[in-house]
Amino acid sequence: MALAMLAFAESSFFPIPPDVLLIALCLINPKGSLIYAAICSIASVLGGGFGYGLGRYGGRPLLRRMFSEAKTQLVESYYQRYDVWAVGIAAFTPIPYKVFTIAAGVFLLDLKRFMLASFIGRSGRFFMVAMLFFFFGKPIAAFIRSYLNILSVLFVIALVGGFALIHYWSRRKMNKNAVPAVIEGTEQKAIEDA
Repeated sequence: MALAMLAFAESSFFPIPPDVLLIALCLINPKGSLIYAAICSIASVLGGGFGYGLGRYGGRPLLRRMFSEAKTQLVESYYQRYDVWAVGIAAFTPIPYKVFTIAAGVFLLDLKRFMLASFIGRSGRFFMVAMLFFFFGKPIAAFIRSYLNILSVLFVIALVGGFALIHYWSRRKMNKNAVPAVIEGTEQKAIEDA
């Protein structure tokens, strides 16, 4: 119950991440690690939804008091450009997730896509920790404590790099296919003109 409350609160207003308690529980009972990760993921996503609501129904006046309109518009333009990718990456990395949940509400991201990105990011983070304990037990504890943030960042870099590579490859393939279509259209027009 404490894990769920901490995960919920951290996603919207509380400063301490639930990883601390998750690691402690997994250390005590490695076989229950996956259950702890599920509890942590669900509660964190629900807390993210609460943070989204805070941002949507009261965040803009708070932003106006804390930041200039120019800075607020700049952040909003990033949200409009990167949409839920920003939330998904923040949900997985050590970046304070609550900032992104509240900002997502302020800038009116699509709630369903926001919740999906939150679920993927938060589940990925918590299940990564839990599976290490589940399969390797207590000896992995020191490694996780030392390298969790670095592993999270490396995973995100690999994930974003993979998507960028797929995007580049698909655009290149699409451009190759577009050239013959243009040539065919030119040949067709030449035949019609003749």
